[in-house]
Amino acid sequence: MEQRHREAIRKRFRKALGSRPVIVLGIPDEFAFMQDELVALLKERVPPLLD
Repeated sequence: MEQRHREAIRKRFRKALGSRPVIVLGIPDEFAFMQDELVALLKERVPPLLD
């Protein structure tokens, strides 16, 4: 997701999101569904956000 997508989500779902952040992982949209490299990036970048 790019910053412009984040802003679009914030605008569209402002009421539901409240003050909660929308986090951009910085993963390019160039992977196939469940591609090994994509899964590896997600496993690397998501867990620190869940602590």
